[in-house]
Amino acid sequence: MNVPAAPAINIGISTDHRASLAQGLSRLLADSYTLYLKTHNYHWNVTGPMFNTLHLMFEQQYTELALAVDLIAERIRALGHRAPGSYQAYAALTGITEEQDVPSASTMLQRLVEGQETVVRTAREVFRIADEANDEPTADLLTQRMQVHEKNAWMLRSMLEADG
Repeated sequence: MNVPAAPAINIGISTDHRASLAQGLSRLLADSYTLYLKTHNYHWNVTGPMFNTLHLMFEQQYTELALAVDLIAERIRALGHRAPGSYQAYAALTGITEEQDVPSASTMLQRLVEGQETVVRTAREVFRIADEANDEPTADLLTQRMQVHEKNAWMLRSMLEADG
């Protein structure tokens, strides 16, 4: 029995632009998943006087990231490409450093600020491609991701600031 071939993707975005977008979104996916893992790790291992506050904040952030990675991967698939889905692929694509230590709460906050800002920078790079390709759905996704990560970085940074 012959299975008919799937029709070619014809959504008004060139093949080259779709490939560039998928490549950029794959980096965003890797950054987001790596930040998810780091945030979840810190949620489990945070200690100190701010334990409860940080434990809950980290949980909110990793839960949001868990939903985000699905949206990013689905956008890659809608553009006609495979989404990366292994630790090895993420390690090769991410700009976020994975540590092996269990740092102090303040170091966790500093590292998470860096991770949040890395995701924002990656999203901004991909946004330029989305804008050039007139890819409004990807641009909308990227705008939402930048808003979330900029706010998270601000909140995390605020936990490190002295009063006054």
